[in-house]
Amino acid sequence: MATITAALVKELRESSGAGMMDCKKALTESDGDLAAAADWLRQKGLSAAAKKSGRVASEGLVGVAVSGTAAAMVEVNSETDFVARNETFKDFVGTVAELAIGTDGDIDGLNGASYPGGERNVGEELTQLIATIGENMNLRRAATLSVDEGAVGSYLHNAEAANLGKIGVIVALKSSGDADALAAFGKQVAMHIAAAQPQAITQEELDPAVVEHERNFLIDQAKESGRPDNIIEKMVEGRMRKFFEESVLLSQTWVIDGESKVADVVAAIAKELGAEIEIAGFERFVLGEGIEKKEEDFAAEVAAAAGS
Repeated sequence: MATITAALVKELRESSGAGMMDCKKALTESDGDLAAAADWLRQKGLSAAAKKSGRVASEGLVGVAVSGTAAAMVEVNSETDFVARNETFKDFVGTVAELAIGTDGDIDGLNGASYPGGERNVGEELTQLIATIGENMNLRRAATLSVDEGAVGSYLHNAEAANLGKIGVIVALKSSGDADALAAFGKQVAMHIAAAQPQAITQEELDPAVVEHERNFLIDQAKESGRPDNIIEKMVEGRMRKFFEESVLLSQTWVIDGESKVADVVAAIAKELGAEIEIAGFERFVLGEGIEKKEEDFAAEVAAAAGS
């Protein structure tokens, strides 16, 4: 029997686009014959998965997992919403979210993590899924949060199943207060973040470049009024206050009652629990945000197919 070297596996992987473990198995089944191994991969549909990698994948699911005082969130994309409703795809997203808890949000580390129930890692399992379902898919991003003492809260909007949805939020609360009460409050904070879309917890944490861009935009806008510089300065400062109120979590109006400031709600819950509460961090994923979606022209597609 031929020796299956790392170089041989690498060569097949580069030519086929299939996963490492699948290439190794193909070479083993083909006794080291590269051409036969390539045919084996084609028969299994694994080499075809690589050809789908250039297709836009902007649908899919956001998955959330919570374990003790740690939480993780992932976004896995597919080409169509139909695949997002596939039970195998849902299981994959849920499993990857659980695996992400120990990876610190590192995609390379997550792709290399062992996938439960087999010899493949996450990346190779995804390649197998692409080959089986027949659509391009992508493990796009991951995020994790944890606290030594306190609780993590989560919320999923447009939920497809438990811990799976289209908009996901995780939030970490530092506190010595009752863990169950903190977790319940954490879910409310996560719901607020999903709706209000804050950019940072405090004004100091806002990206200085974002603040400068907003200020310059408002200055240019105010100058169009033709008013004196001292009036323009007051106009800009007033509008910047509004910008901070809309962009900073603790300064936002609490969506649950539509009246209180988030900072005041946090203080009230802290008083109720008899322990200080600090919102230590949050992450918010909206499925497909930032992905340039391909505009489909169905009539042109049919015409092209008819003429081919």
